[in-house]
Amino acid sequence: MQALNHMQLLAVLAVPVLLAITVHEAAHGWVANKLGDHTALKLGRVTFNPLRHVDLVGTLLVPALAFFFTGFLFGWAKPVPVNWRNLHHPRRDMALVAVAGPGANLIMALAWGLIIQAGLLLYPVSQWIALPLVYTGAAGVLINVFLMVLNLVPLLPLDGGRVLNSLLPPRLAYLFSRLEPFGLIILLILLVTGLLGTVLIPVVVWTVGLLPGSGIVKELFFV
Repeated sequence: MQALNHMQLLAVLAVPVLLAITVHEAAHGWVANKLGDHTALKLGRVTFNPLRHVDLVGTLLVPALAFFFTGFLFGWAKPVPVNWRNLHHPRRDMALVAVAGPGANLIMALAWGLIIQAGLLLYPVSQWIALPLVYTGAAGVLINVFLMVLNLVPLLPLDGGRVLNSLLPPRLAYLFSRLEPFGLIILLILLVTGLLGTVLIPVVVWTVGLLPGSGIVKELFFV
């Protein structure tokens, strides 16, 4: 497969990124609704409409700048509001709500991997149909695995931090939660210094290797 330049790569990433963010956030709201908190549903956040979840700075501006200047895709969406007091079992359910987002990304990564396989099967018949499927599928696998791994970092306000906060004893959970206002700053420092990529990229590559179409994804993005 021919490598893509920056503009081609951004074009290929556009749809998978919007879907990855939208379904990730909608999954948080959907699980919260099932577990007793209807806040997100009432605010229209349990939806596949990306406009409900997109943050102009975190979803568009920051990822574009980060990609062009560091080669690393980094950003965020509008957080889904969850009122833990409405949940049936607050500590347990907050962990389930948190893990729903990365879980949705894993399912989407698998689906995009199957799209790669479909594109490869169609390649002898029509390259015009096959190549968009392969390239978009590869981008879909990459972005969803990356979002899953990034969000599982045990640092608030990321989903991994929510899960860890739910597992810690109450006193330690309280102390840990006080770090949340500094979480984004810590992430940006890790990104700029290259430590974030050093830690996450091997995990992303390993996870991609477990999915269908992994050879194409590695050839396009990791070779």
